[in-house]
Amino acid sequence: MMKNFKQLAQRVIEIEQQAIQELQQFIDDNFEKACQLMFNCQGRVIVIGMGKSGHIGGKIAATLASTGTPAFFVHPGEASHGDLGMITPNDVVLTISNSGETTEVLAIVPVIRRIGAKLIAMSSNVNSTLAKLSNVHICIQVSKEACPLGLAPTSSTTATLVMGDALAVALLNARGFTADDFALSHPGGTLGKRLLLRLKDIMHSGKNLPKVKTNALIKEALVEMSAKGLGMTTVVNEQDELVGLFTDGDLRRVLANQVDIHQDHIDSVMTQNPSVANADMLAAEALKIMEDKKINGLIIIDQQKHPRGAMNMQDLLKSGVL
Repeated sequence: MMKNFKQLAQRVIEIEQQAIQELQQFIDDNFEKACQLMFNCQGRVIVIGMGKSGHIGGKIAATLASTGTPAFFVHPGEASHGDLGMITPNDVVLTISNSGETTEVLAIVPVIRRIGAKLIAMSSNVNSTLAKLSNVHICIQVSKEACPLGLAPTSSTTATLVMGDALAVALLNARGFTADDFALSHPGGTLGKRLLLRLKDIMHSGKNLPKVKTNALIKEALVEMSAKGLGMTTVVNEQDELVGLFTDGDLRRVLANQVDIHQDHIDSVMTQNPSVANADMLAAEALKIMEDKKINGLIIIDQQKHPRGAMNMQDLLKSGVL
């Protein structure tokens, strides 16, 4: 009998979307208490789970670790054979069990309590043994699994992963975790390149930096813009301090107002107080500034307000940041 695979897949997505929506009711005081425990933790967050919960737990631990909350995963079976030695009284242990009755997890809970570590439980049953033995319980109950048999962990594992992300991001924000901090734990690959690249690595500087004086004619500024190919030029005073910027957009406005490019000076039509950055700023941060302000380029200045470089969206595109 031919099955409609697309229809079945869409039904799975619908059920799991509903499961995620249902999680909203569990972002409550217990969730806040769990965040506070992890935020105040002087040691590490140890994530423990068995089976599918263990796989999800590994991902949650990795997300926590990469977003400012030191964490690692411990398999409950290995914990019973020596790995409990990794846990200290300064740690917080996050145990995951959908039923809250997983034998391998419950077997090590008394030892965790004896060690003195705080215990956070994530399960679908607020009255489970695990919930009762924990300092804080976070409910991850879903109304149904996406599996038509109601057996394979599907919606429940998705809900658990989302709740883990909610914990990690809430803590990230509370810690004031920045893109620079994130870059330290992601130095490799394309992500590392995006996060570690600084403006000094991609900016146009020296002879490639477009620059004219305030008394330059507009036509002279246009020649400088064409020569440097950035679609803009900095405007500086006699002390070489940045006082303005002239861009392709400014040129269109000038022509619309019938300004005489052969007679008028650039300081009469330039944009004053343009957006600036410093050479050590992460390119990813510069991208956000440009997107927020809806501008195509940035001028890089030093502490004396001397322009030292310029860059535009094309530079970010070439570098792989955009």
